[in-house]
Amino acid sequence: MRIYLSLLLATVFALSPLDGVAEEKQIADIKELAGRWQGWVTREQGQERARLIVSADGSYRALTPHGATTEGKFYLQDGKLRYRSSRTIGTASLSEDQGKTMLTVMPDDPKYQTGRAEYERVKE
Repeated sequence: MRIYLSLLLATVFALSPLDGVAEEKQIADIKELAGRWQGWVTREQGQERARLIVSADGSYRALTPHGATTEGKFYLQDGKLRYRSSRTIGTASLSEDQGKTMLTVMPDDPKYQTGRAEYERVKE
């Protein structure tokens, strides 16, 4: 009986649509990031709310309510979205899920405890 139940569950999962799974979005031009974003950034003290303002040239400024500021620039390198900030260098990815556009920023150095951030585009 357990085998049949396992097979049934496996079939249901295999055939069901993947709702809630974010799809990575490739960008052809940095201008696509321009605008306002809000989300969370990881800092030494833990996660903190943050706002991100991106200009059409890819330059950005991230601000937290406690006054922490990070400036940097997004750019494309070999078709990959990357960033360089006043604190870290790393990769970024853009994804869409259920009408939300998300931007994830991840430092190259996995030991670096600050810098990882997840933002949602603010619809204006």
